Amino acid sequence: MDAMFDICYLSPDGNNVEPDDIPETKENVWVLGKKYSAIQDLERIRRDITSVIWCTYRKGFVPIGDEGLTSDKGWGCMLRCGQMVLGVALIKVHLSSDWVWTPETRDPTYLKIVQRLEERKQAPYSIHQVALMGACEGKEVGQWFGPNTIAQVLKKLVVYDKWSSLVIHVALDNTVVKEDILQQCIVNNDRGDCSENVDGFVVSDWMPLLLIVPLRLGLSEINPIYIEGLKICFQSPQSIGVIGGKPNQALYLIGCVGDEVIYLDPHTTQKTGLVENKLTDEQKEMDCTYHCKYASRIPILSMDPSVAVCFLCRTRSDFDELCELIEKRLMQLSQPLFEICEKRPSHWGPNTNDIDLQNTNLFTEFEEVDRQFDDSDIEFEIL
Repeated sequence: MDAMFDICYLSPDGNNVEPDDIPETKENVWVLGKKYSAIQDLERIRRDITSVIWCTYRKGFVPIGDEGLTSDKGWGCMLRCGQMVLGVALIKVHLSSDWVWTPETRDPTYLKIVQRLEERKQAPYSIHQVALMGACEGKEVGQWFGPNTIAQVLKKLVVYDKWSSLVIHVALDNTVVKEDILQQCIVNNDRGDCSENVDGFVVSDWMPLLLIVPLRLGLSEINPIYIEGLKICFQSPQSIGVIGGKPNQALYLIGCVGDEVIYLDPHTTQKTGLVENKLTDEQKEMDCTYHCKYASRIPILSMDPSVAVCFLCRTRSDFDELCELIEKRLMQLSQPLFEICEKRPSHWGPNTNDIDLQNTNLFTEFEEVDRQFDDSDIEFEIL
């Protein structure tokens, strides 16, 4: 199978020459909230990067929209970055933070996650579902998304996938409101036992949280004053990267080293196919196309200023730790990336979630549902 992975592996630049993915440096390398040594941990860094589900352009899928598009080449890069963030979150929630993929992997939970991202209409996070849900955000099929648009789309889609066991919260106005998140993530059980009172909420269970904070870090280019804040975000144990990229080119930024960001690039067009249970050679080969051997790097200052930083809090203690990091490190900078507060600012008005997570009939497997959404969210600038 390793030989098969070497054969079917496609690097972003289309060649098999080992790229300069991780520099030889004494500086720490940060990938998805973990710290590595560039010299001592190189193989472990590459192993962990290869374990990320790599979502790229595809061709030959069932037509989407009125124009019958069968490929997302040229318009789907931001959608693919959103899929990658979600894939990382689901892996960490349903497997573990230390889970490792190999070409022989046939773990049923892993396969279930990949199947949720495949190019089939009924898959909860397929390019079809993401593109069509974009219409609720004012984006026709085939139009580019910005970081905020993909965040809003994922927030709406995840509600209909009960198996994900995930809450997505998209911060507004560069502000994380603790009260809103606790209302979403703390689920009261019906047994009436083992409950405790925390911050005025009766706590029984915590729904894992994917927190996405859309930001604008400059007008046409990154303002250098934000570099330190970005590094702090990448170094957070709860970090699952940044949705961003270069001007007019979305990338999934998974970490940093020095003044560079490490990223996975969705701009490779691959054929459509299904992994299913990964029994046939074709299915094994298809699974390999969801993994990239090497990441790439660009200077932080080469990034587009429109980004969305992403954090995963699997437990309440994870969330508390993230809040402490924001308060004690991010907000102490001369120009914080964003802020955190206990309650909603008075001028925001009451919190009105799109959907009540505890009272919605959710689907467990791939079901067609009638979706009605509030599409009043403010658009964010596209890459």
